[in-house]
Amino acid sequence: MPLAFSASQQLTLAVNRHGERLPDYLRQEQRVVNALLDPDQLEPLGPGRYRYAVSPLQVFQLRIQPVVELATRLRDDRLELEARDCQLEGLGLVDDFVLTLSSWLRADDQGLSGEATLSVAVSQPPLLRLIPAGVLEATGQSLLAGILLGIKGRVGQQLLVDFEHWCSEPPRTPAAS
Repeated sequence: MPLAFSASQQLTLAVNRHGERLPDYLRQEQRVVNALLDPDQLEPLGPGRYRYAVSPLQVFQLRIQPVVELATRLRDDRLELEARDCQLEGLGLVDDFVLTLSSWLRADDQGLSGEATLSVAVSQPPLLRLIPAGVLEATGQSLLAGILLGIKGRVGQQLLVDFEHWCSEPPRTPAAS
C-alpha cells in the first residue's frame, strides 16, 4: 500500500505601497519565481519551465532530495505554478513516487492572495518497513507543511522586497529596431 500525504497553505498579504503595480509585477514570471524559490536551486529550462532541487530532507535515517520540474502559467492577474515531473534522489529503489503541486498567486485590491497544495504518494521504502505507515504519513505531512510554510515566508519577505526593488527601477523602454 502506498503512503500518501498532503499539505495546503493559503496566503493573504496586504501590500500598502504600489499595490496597483502588482499585476504588472506578476507578469515578470521568471523574476517572481526567483523570488519565491531559492534561485541557487532553480534552473530555467525554457519559457515558463524550471527545474527546482528542493533542499535535502532528513526522514528518519534517509536523506532525500526531490528534484521537481515546474511550469508557470499567467492568467489575468494570477500566476500559476505546477509540478510537471519529479525525481526523488536518495530513496534508492522506489518505483512509484508521485508528487503534485498546484499553486497560484493573484494580485487583488488588498495585495496578494494565493494558495498552494502539495501532495506525495510513494511506496514504503524497504529501510522504513518497520515504522508504522501512520507514523510515516504524519512525518510526511509535517515535512510538506514545512516546505509550504517556508515558501509562504519567502512570499512575505523576499517577494515583497523584490517587488519594492522592481518598483524603484526605471521603466524599461522597448529597444529601437
